[in-house]
Amino acid sequence: QVQLVESGGGLVQPGGSLTLSCVASGFTNTFSTYTMRWHRQAPGKERELVASMTSTGGTTNYADSVKGRFTISRDNAKNTVYLRMNSLNPEDTAMYYCAARRVPYIYWGQGTQVTVSS
Repeated sequence: QVQLVESGGGLVQPGGSLTLSCVASGFTNTFSTYTMRWHRQAPGKERELVASMTSTGGTTNYADSVKGRFTISRDNAKNTVYLRMNSLNPEDTAMYYCAARRVPYIYWGQGTQVTVSS
């Protein structure tokens, strides 16, 4: 059974930083063959793709709203993907979800809440 478990969310002041982690388990295929993504969903808004990294780690993509502030990385030996978030602002407040994609499958975690507020 595939399981993605996010952690690292919380309350942070504007301008602060957080690092989210997502640990994966139960894949039929090895973790390293999955493209990993971070999505977020704010109240009343659609879920949006924040960052992604290919299985080899060679290609990353970011939403325009987080470019230069967020960094996605992965440690295939630990079956873990990270999202380092700097210069956080209140517009970054959302539930953050980890996703693993290997066509035709996509798996989701339960999410971790990030709240940016003074």
